[in-house]
Amino acid sequence: MLPAPHRLRDAGQYRAVLRNRRSGRAGGSLLVVQMIDADASGLAHPERVGPRVGFVVSKAVGNAVVRSRTKRVLRHLVRDELPRLDPSLDIVVRANPAIAGAGTYAVRTELQRMLTKAHKRIRTDDGVPRETASAGAKR
Repeated sequence: MLPAPHRLRDAGQYRAVLRNRRSGRAGGSLLVVQMIDADASGLAHPERVGPRVGFVVSKAVGNAVVRSRTKRVLRHLVRDELPRLDPSLDIVVRANPAIAGAGTYAVRTELQRMLTKAHKRIRTDDGVPRETASAGAKR
């Protein structure tokens, strides 16, 4: 279970991540991860204790039992990743239908990979992805 301060709660918080033009997005066969830097976007709460995460598991993934199991697995895996994540991040993890037949190890591997890719793709104030902006600064 994710601690309460690390959860996205309402539709407005999900919308802020999913519709923000600065969000970094990475997708794979099992998951799609989208994240924003809430501090840079002006969406940070003053009493924030760390990253916040929300999950989207649609009916395309399977019946209620499969969807609930998927959410439990994702919450568990994300909880393990929280110490490695930037505290200013708001993240939405969307499960693709293929996740229903995947093992926990495969989901963990893809989640870690997608979190890294999405973080690199968060856009800066001028609209350039972080990885591109930092590569240009090194030259």
